[in-house]
Amino acid sequence: MTDGFVRVADADTLGRRIGELADAIVEDHPSGDIVVVAVLKGSLFFVKDLMSHLPLDTTPEFLALTRFGEQGRVSVTLDIGTSLEDRDVLLALEIVDTGLTLTTILRMLEAKGARSIRTVALFDKVPRRIVDVDVDYRGFEVGDEYLLGYGLDWDGLYRNLPDVWAVMNMSDLIDEPNRFITAAYDVSANDAE
Repeated sequence: MTDGFVRVADADTLGRRIGELADAIVEDHPSGDIVVVAVLKGSLFFVKDLMSHLPLDTTPEFLALTRFGEQGRVSVTLDIGTSLEDRDVLLALEIVDTGLTLTTILRMLEAKGARSIRTVALFDKVPRRIVDVDVDYRGFEVGDEYLLGYGLDWDGLYRNLPDVWAVMNMSDLIDEPNRFITAAYDVSANDAE
């Protein structure tokens, strides 16, 4: 732990777990003919590494959403370009929290005629679940902490860290973001030695 920030998973741990998730996915889809739908922007790093373990005939696709209004309505800002009609789909997210967004995306994909839809999430915040929704392939189950790095951001920042960090007190990050930067880069620099 470094000044209110805890490294949850380093790059090696993430790489090993993603390899294990890929092995399970390949076992369930031996033909390799699946469409991996990545939800941007957060899943970019995760999906890039996951795809490197999947068969070459796996099709990557991207979906971007935005929430607006007090009701948290979701709108599509980038839609899938490949037909999902009668295809096996793997929906990839960096994190599942309340389950509301995941439920919305699953309905969208079902409406596109997918034969099957499975979900993979690198992180799953089960204690925060509002909607009962399954995650077929789960990297890590985590608590309620705010996570940063490896695609997870705060105000658009810190996605490019190779490790994932938990913010133990959000006011530490909001009031003094340089403390987090120092903590994250000091640990990364020490790991490189």
